[in-house]
Amino acid sequence: MDFIKKYYNHYDEDGRLLRKNRRPEYLLTMEYIEKYLFDGAKILEIGAGTGRYSITLADKGYNVTAVELVPHNIDIMKKKVKADHNITIIEGNAADLSLLENETFDIVLLLGPMYHLFTDEDKHAALSEAIRLAKTEGVIFASYINNDTVMYKMFYSKQILGYLDAGNIDENYHGISNPELVFELYRKPEIDDLMKGYNVTRLHFVGVDMLSYLHSNKLNKLNKREFEEYMKFLHAICEREDLTGFSIHMLDVFRKN
Repeated sequence: MDFIKKYYNHYDEDGRLLRKNRRPEYLLTMEYIEKYLFDGAKILEIGAGTGRYSITLADKGYNVTAVELVPHNIDIMKKKVKADHNITIIEGNAADLSLLENETFDIVLLLGPMYHLFTDEDKHAALSEAIRLAKTEGVIFASYINNDTVMYKMFYSKQILGYLDAGNIDENYHGISNPELVFELYRKPEIDDLMKGYNVTRLHFVGVDMLSYLHSNKLNKLNKREFEEYMKFLHAICEREDLTGFSIHMLDVFRKN
């Protein structure tokens, strides 16, 4: 946890989703969340960061509970809270949310913690907690970082040899689980394996940004209409099974049975 806290103490998480190459992740994720919102819905965000989603949902009038590990992020999030927000902010760990009661929330967002969990035990603990806290028929959103698109990015940025020489990438070009590297990388079959045994139904598996990060210098130059067309293109392909493996961020959406 110290590596994660140190990383976010010096990273502009609050501005991460504002640039054009990062906005698709936020815009598509919000659209999928909005598919399942309804009046009076209670929302839990686990790993809320600086509140990009939690504050937006509180702005829309929803009852939000935001759990975040990093005190630095919590301080930033608290500064965004308005008098009319119905939001509770808690410092906590995704793998142990025993302070919260079973089956309390209609929507559970797990949009960051799976990036930073490095053992199957911790991954299952976080998924189990998210599912435990959702009501029956509640919808859970879990995000993952795609291993293979990160490999492309390392080649493009000429970082690949450093990671290979340090033993941080295996012979199959999969990132090694190492908390010092802060981020855990996944392939879709690994996510499917994690979800085996849970009494849930998958609703969507979405590539929320596709190759946007790889061509950031070009996407950031798009004009308003060009960006609108780009988002229409992503809508058309984001759930295609033959293409979700190109996305750097993958969103798994499932319903608790």
